Amino acid sequence: MNSDSESLQDQFLDWLLTDNVKTNERSVECEENDGVKNLLNEAAASKSSQPKLGGTPQTFQMGEIPTVQDRFQAVLKRRLQIQVQDHPPLFPWETQLIDYPDFVDEPSMTLVPTWGWMVQQSKLTLPTRLPERVFQQLLEQCQALVTSSVPLGAKLVQVVENFFPNESQALNDIAGLVLRSTYRSVNTLETMPTIQSDYSDLQPRQQMALSLLAAKQLLENLTLPLSATSPVVEREWLTSVGSLNIRVEYQSLGKLTRLLIQAELPVKGTLTLRGSGTLAMATSSSPGYLSVELGCEQLNPTYTLEVEFPEIDQQSLLFVISPTI
Repeated sequence: MNSDSESLQDQFLDWLLTDNVKTNERSVECEENDGVKNLLNEAAASKSSQPKLGGTPQTFQMGEIPTVQDRFQAVLKRRLQIQVQDHPPLFPWETQLIDYPDFVDEPSMTLVPTWGWMVQQSKLTLPTRLPERVFQQLLEQCQALVTSSVPLGAKLVQVVENFFPNESQALNDIAGLVLRSTYRSVNTLETMPTIQSDYSDLQPRQQMALSLLAAKQLLENLTLPLSATSPVVEREWLTSVGSLNIRVEYQSLGKLTRLLIQAELPVKGTLTLRGSGTLAMATSSSPGYLSVELGCEQLNPTYTLEVEFPEIDQQSLLFVISPTI
């Protein structure tokens, strides 16, 4: 029996001793109870220095009192066992007895993050993990602002400002530090030390810095820049059902240009590519490769790519493609 089971059993016994044994009038009739009562009466009589009137004082030999105590403890233990069997205690969340499985053997019951896009956090370089609720809200805000044309510093502040109301000046100051540190050295984030404390235990300014760092990396993950020198860009996004791999390519065919998206999906899903009034969509009914493309005479300033996985979440994942060709 493990320590948790032993702890629960101890709590059950404490509960029985402090509640049921004192208030429950139902007795367990057994021969041992009578024997213990007799032995206890005899033991009590032996301790009295005044012999009963008309009676002969009874004496005990050395070793007999411990025997009575052992006998009483055995009977009490048996009584407690009977009461536990007849009236098993319930956990606070239970209203009736429930049989729980000894182990989980169904893949659908494996412990995974409750939000399908959450696994991507493992690809971010952060000193400590963000709670799922915080990461989800950050990603939602990043997707809402990823197509915005405001400067990156202002965009970072807008992403996290809902977490820290009335702290705009502190957020601006820390956002500036985050941008300067990453611009100064490309290895800054890669060599970032690990913080042993949880997010909830950090000071407010530490939480601000951590949230801004995460927001910057999420915006970078969601942005797919194309240029004449880099006409191909690839991204990997981890999900609770596997990796999503995206490859974006700009192709020039004489006067025509083409934007080609190729994706490897971990589950069935849909790709939707949009740009300046044009739209292309492709759907797959199984995991595997899926592609979508748009052709035009001139590339638009921005395109958006939505990836939908109904098995993971009703919310799609939005990428922005920004050609500078």
